[in-house]
Amino acid sequence: MKLISEFNDRGLEVSITEGKNGQKKYNIEGIFAQAEGKNRNGRIYPMQVMEKAVGKYSTDQVSKGRAVGELNHPEGPTVNLDKVSHKINELNFKGNDVMGKAQILETPMGNIVKGLLEGGVQLGVSTRGMGSLERRNNAMYVKDDFMLNAIDIVQDPSAPGAFVNGIMEGVEWVWHNGIIEAKTIEKMETEIKKAPRTRLYETQVREFKNFLSLLKTNKN
Repeated sequence: MKLISEFNDRGLEVSITEGKNGQKKYNIEGIFAQAEGKNRNGRIYPMQVMEKAVGKYSTDQVSKGRAVGELNHPEGPTVNLDKVSHKINELNFKGNDVMGKAQILETPMGNIVKGLLEGGVQLGVSTRGMGSLERRNNAMYVKDDFMLNAIDIVQDPSAPGAFVNGIMEGVEWVWHNGIIEAKTIEKMETEIKKAPRTRLYETQVREFKNFLSLLKTNKN
């Protein structure tokens, strides 16, 4: 069995509501997975395979309040609780689409997700599971042994460094208005540029959080 992940950002919506105590609640909802169609990774999930995997995950995890996911994919199928950012509250089928709703949690990683969303960063969801593949008709078909382990929140791989671009675009405006000193921005750029490939995403997230904190501090 192989570790299989599939990214999706189509049809996702972010909703922000305010609770009685004024605290904002964040939810992501939309298409979390798809069956039958050939995805960007060249894989096809037959409907019966997807229904079986989603059904078991819903019964064993979602219905019991255990369906949590991480910010970015870990290296294995296990969910690391110290990296959890959200909880899946709903999963159901609409045609070939698996529609879902996820609540962003008050965890360190959940707060990073909130900061990214507030900054206008495009995020997506990605299923993570274990299964076997079979090549048929120029496509890889996911076999009946597929098990869904988690649904994570990830940045669109086709738009790397989206929030980094936001930092770079904000440099001139921020600097001219004296909100953040130029050397602070230069330090952020340097940290990102010198980060090794394996830690690039982590560095980008950290520097973006620093950027948001500076904006908030100077705004107050």
